[in-house]
Amino acid sequence: MLKQRVITAVVLLAVLLPALFASNPWPFGLFTLVMVAAAGWEWGRLNGLTAGSVLLGALVAALCAAAWWAGLVVTLWPLVAIAWIVGAALALRAGPGGWPQAPALLRWVLGVLMLCAAWLAMTQGRALGLNFLLSVFCLVWMADIAAYFAGRAFGRRKLAPTISPGKSWEGVYGGMAGVLLLAVLWSLADAHFAPASLSLYSLLPARLGWPLAVLSLLVLAAMSVAGDLFESLVKRAAGAKDSSQLLPGHGGVLDRIDALLPVLPIALALATL
Repeated sequence: MLKQRVITAVVLLAVLLPALFASNPWPFGLFTLVMVAAAGWEWGRLNGLTAGSVLLGALVAALCAAAWWAGLVVTLWPLVAIAWIVGAALALRAGPGGWPQAPALLRWVLGVLMLCAAWLAMTQGRALGLNFLLSVFCLVWMADIAAYFAGRAFGRRKLAPTISPGKSWEGVYGGMAGVLLLAVLWSLADAHFAPASLSLYSLLPARLGWPLAVLSLLVLAAMSVAGDLFESLVKRAAGAKDSSQLLPGHGGVLDRIDALLPVLPIALALATL
């Protein structure tokens, strides 16, 4: 299993990194478009759309590509952020038993909107600069890694036992602490190296001041956990361990981007205030 995980990660990085650092945005846009289409296919399968799941993935890709081709710039990120916060809270409160009670069409539409919003936020985030986009990615990774180790060391109180029994409140607090530490170190690096674009950790204090910036980072760390829990809820409702086996050793695309789905649009909302 570990060997599979490492090989898959190396292959993905070998494709992602050249696309991410290319001077032209097309390689990164196309690579992530393929990934989000695969996530759309997985979403359809998890929500009872068997034969039509390919069409759902194609619809996600088509809508994203059309928005890109038209040069659409989303300015309603605060509304998307509010929808994510409220929607995730309602879904998690209902639990795995409540999710299948929602009409199937509504669940399919929500998946399409969710994936399209994340992809558009990612492409607009890249337009703000590589430093900004990487800082958002690393926020999610730090929240996950710090939560894992804090949970292993100090985890006592279960966060959501019916959805993800391994997660604890202590892990959430550890993830938040890791994000704040990352923010301090990254902002110091920005000040020292003066990169071409501001990171999220320099942009938020400059626009909001440090107190509101700290609060914003805590919200983003919390929403990365909410995104992970939401996808776990959908999988548990479907009786699935992974969203698919597209990424050997890692599960599916949704398993890898679940925390990014809410964090990307909320980060754009905060960055454009």
